[in-house]
Amino acid sequence: MCGIVGYIGQRKAYPILIKGLKRLEYRGYDSAGVALISDDRQLNVYKTKGKVSDLETFVTQKDISGSIGIAHTRWATHGEPCSVNAHPHYSSSERFALIHNGIIENYAALKDKLQAKGYTFKSSTDTEVLIQLIEYIQVINRIDLLTAVQLALQEVIGAYAIAVLDRENPDEIIAARKSSPLVVGIGQDEFFLASDATPIVEYTDKVVYLEDEEIAVIRCGEKLKVVNLKNVECPHEVKTVALNLGQLEKGGYPHFMLKEIFEQPDCIHDCMRGRINLEGTNVVLSAIIDYKERLLAAKRFVQANEYKDNPFVLTITEETQIVGWQNEDGGTIESDPSVAGTDAETTNPSWNITEEEIIPTPVGN
Repeated sequence: MCGIVGYIGQRKAYPILIKGLKRLEYRGYDSAGVALISDDRQLNVYKTKGKVSDLETFVTQKDISGSIGIAHTRWATHGEPCSVNAHPHYSSSERFALIHNGIIENYAALKDKLQAKGYTFKSSTDTEVLIQLIEYIQVINRIDLLTAVQLALQEVIGAYAIAVLDRENPDEIIAARKSSPLVVGIGQDEFFLASDATPIVEYTDKVVYLEDEEIAVIRCGEKLKVVNLKNVECPHEVKTVALNLGQLEKGGYPHFMLKEIFEQPDCIHDCMRGRINLEGTNVVLSAIIDYKERLLAAKRFVQANEYKDNPFVLTITEETQIVGWQNEDGGTIESDPSVAGTDAETTNPSWNITEEEIIPTPVGN
């Protein structure tokens, strides 16, 4: 599963991006890369096959300056695992760089159209097709990056979470999503971007989860702006993330899978917390308690079920007797109240409703 990290602010971006990629290593990946707009306004892309540690080795002695950048871990879908297919991807002019989670289903048709217009491709990925399409639209229409992304995504079929850098606008990240998660972290005069909250919580607990076909316009020194593909501004809720760093570390285990296995008892205990009284004999189900009065006042209960591979609806009245079965075509299978609910062979459930609880009890035993 691919991972996305981004940063824009006053700090050095590279250390934050690398640490963020390491937080996402639990997802599994085959290559990693980073794009940075340097202090001298160059858009530098570094990527390699292998682990994040291999990327760190690869960038030794390279320019990793800059306070804005995006980074990615890739799990190969289109094209083999290699440095050429790794993200980020440049546009043809190397003005833009893009990272992408998801699959562009119509990438082959889009690629054919771009090749017919003279574009060439270095990789086998659908992601490179998308960044070339964005640049093509930006160039022929002479529009800004946001508008170019909006128009390009209207041509795309499939799922995506993307982040784009523009060398000519070093104080801006454009990010968008559809059917692939993307979250923006809001700090003090800085923003973070990630495919989930794990790379962000070390720096801020304030986040915005983008919805499908929403685009985040992330600019240094400005408030977060969220728009849709039609450029209509979308209201967004800033949420507080309840995660701590201990939950994100391996905790002494050699890998995350082993940690998750040993955490299962605690997870089950947390799921039952507040529902099972270990000192008593009762189980508290809030979904029932919250609607207790409505349930007690109900005159009729309907249960969808299946009997001998035949779907039916079981109707139960306040007298707690089954008064009718109705199959999926609306035909009555059994409607005799003197018989319904007393068949020992089918052991159909009835409901004994009291003031204190609702207990499912079999009938006919």
